[in-house]
Amino acid sequence: MKGIVLGGVSSGVGKTVATLATIQALSDAGREVQPAKAGPDFIDPSHHEAIAGRPSRTLDLWLCGADGLKRNYARAGTADGARAGTAAATTSTAQPDICVVEGVMGLYDGDASSSAMVAAELDLPVVLVVDAKAGMESVAATALGFREYAAEIGRDVDVAGIIAQRAHGGRHERGIREALPDDLEFFGRIPPNEVLEIPDRHLGLEMGSESALPRAALREAAETLETDRLLAAAREPSAPERERAAPDPVETTIAVASDRAFCFRYPATIERLRERAELVAFSPVAGDPVPDCDGVYLPGGYPELYAAALESAGTLAELGTRASEGLPVFGECGGLMAMSQSLTTTGEDDAERESGTETTHEMAGILPADVTMHDRYQSLDHVELAAVDDTLTARAGETIRGHEFHYSSATVDSDARFAFETVRGSGIDGDHDGLVAYDSLGTYAHVHPESGAFDRFLEFVAGTRE
Repeated sequence: MKGIVLGGVSSGVGKTVATLATIQALSDAGREVQPAKAGPDFIDPSHHEAIAGRPSRTLDLWLCGADGLKRNYARAGTADGARAGTAAATTSTAQPDICVVEGVMGLYDGDASSSAMVAAELDLPVVLVVDAKAGMESVAATALGFREYAAEIGRDVDVAGIIAQRAHGGRHERGIREALPDDLEFFGRIPPNEVLEIPDRHLGLEMGSESALPRAALREAAETLETDRLLAAAREPSAPERERAAPDPVETTIAVASDRAFCFRYPATIERLRERAELVAFSPVAGDPVPDCDGVYLPGGYPELYAAALESAGTLAELGTRASEGLPVFGECGGLMAMSQSLTTTGEDDAERESGTETTHEMAGILPADVTMHDRYQSLDHVELAAVDDTLTARAGETIRGHEFHYSSATVDSDARFAFETVRGSGIDGDHDGLVAYDSLGTYAHVHPESGAFDRFLEFVAGTRE
């Protein structure tokens, strides 16, 4: 499956809108488009899926490793890749013929897995998204500088051309085209349009299911992109050096929380769990009973926005009882928050209270921690964790890599037990991550299945069931 990477000159330049317009343009041209995201984000991919109709893949060198990155890309190029995003199996769609990868931050930004690093590892060309709102020749100079910088740092990055964000037609467009060197393509422009703005909240943009861009405005923007040139620039990625052995199934059932509060999960995670086990979805916000299962996965998301509903629905209380009886529960970030004793929010979850008024809600009570939301993020980094003892996602002495981004902090009891020491990242207390209680584990880190963490989780659960 051929592909391109849309890299920005900086954060906030409009990469997501440019990516969505590109997906729309290629779809309108009759192509089956597979979206992807360079970096560990969950929110941008939800917008990709809303337009492409396929789960967006996560391409992150730190989380996946070089071969894992390539395997994940290749898996997305199959018809079955469309089934990966949800806990409930869905009907496969057609095999995609082009992948559009949205970059992270600015093209070269990030020491663990920048857009440039991902593009170079996959050997995919970069389409640079440049803000052209107040420039013409300077847009070309910016693009040229980004192309030449790759040689300065010794990285094999092929900047093939640009998409001019917030560019008018007529003289503005002509000025940009004429200023570009002959070997930098003009792939089109995104016209200024206030409708093409996605609302944001803490952690980033609102989810695609909440604030999908109007399709008519997106199609209008797509019409200004040159699909023939984009298709001509796309190329096949490099192949992994080794394929991963097919996993053995385990006779176990995993319940996956799936609703507005628990919506941060990588498609490859659900894919991996489904390959080896039976999956069943449930909604703690809706008050679904905990399913008959051998283990529970609580993904991240926005429990702080639905804390009152989670407290009153009863599912978390039942989950706390089941965990105390030995049911393994694995929670990541938002899952950790839901597994705690309490969650204090700034009032954004309660329509009857003024925003900014703290409210405290009882959670599942599995982990010896009380969680508090803050107005500023508490941690944002790729992380590496070293397992102190055998735990739900790693064996003693193993290290796993992940990513953390959260606005909450956790105050833990004095007798709290941690599963990991932090080699990189903040974790829960600066030195440790992974609170342990009963056979359950909660971390601030999100991990990818290429880390082996979910295989270990399944094997642990299958062992406790026997």
